[in-house]
Amino acid sequence: MQIAATDALLVIDPQNDFCEGGALAVAGGAEIMPLINRLAERFDRVVVTQDWHTPDQISFASNHPGAAPFTEVEVAYGPQMLWPDHCIQGSPGADFHPEVAPTVQKALAVIRKGYNPAVDSYSGFFENDHRTPTGLGGLLRQLGVTRVFLAGLAFDYCVRFTAEDAVRQGFEAVVISDASRAIAPQTQAAARDSFRALEVVEIMAETFFG
Repeated sequence: MQIAATDALLVIDPQNDFCEGGALAVAGGAEIMPLINRLAERFDRVVVTQDWHTPDQISFASNHPGAAPFTEVEVAYGPQMLWPDHCIQGSPGADFHPEVAPTVQKALAVIRKGYNPAVDSYSGFFENDHRTPTGLGGLLRQLGVTRVFLAGLAFDYCVRFTAEDAVRQGFEAVVISDASRAIAPQTQAAARDSFRALEVVEIMAETFFG
């Protein structure tokens, strides 16, 4: 695949807490990091997102007495999945996985999200209230980007919501399936249904290396 000057690679949350041994580990999370580095070498424009939570984040089950992780609660902006405490600002778990260091070094920007304790943030474009922007959309437009390729963690949450918002913001969105990993089969299937509906394209990384 030819990469155009108007393309960018968005690397979603390649952080320790989403990899093996982390607080919210995604199976196979660490193994995609070398592939992400290979992909990043091909792009002139790379942007990385980073979950960046305070300890009192509304999405942490520990902040809802009696609630268990992976259950839903209703909050001001709608339903919210509750998670184990993860990616707390300044913690080792919030750090980027060491194997993805070349990509982070190359990145033009790191977009931190989820730092407002009252609102979680899956998408790299908006917090979960779907109104508060992160600045990513403006940055991409300033760079002249019209198409984004997405890789990272997790396929069925932060990659999915970033891809969906990219389309809604007028960008073409392409998810590199084997450079992402999902939390659960059901939510992975739901993400793919959404991608088909929004015309988000899925490809394999070999498309770039053939």
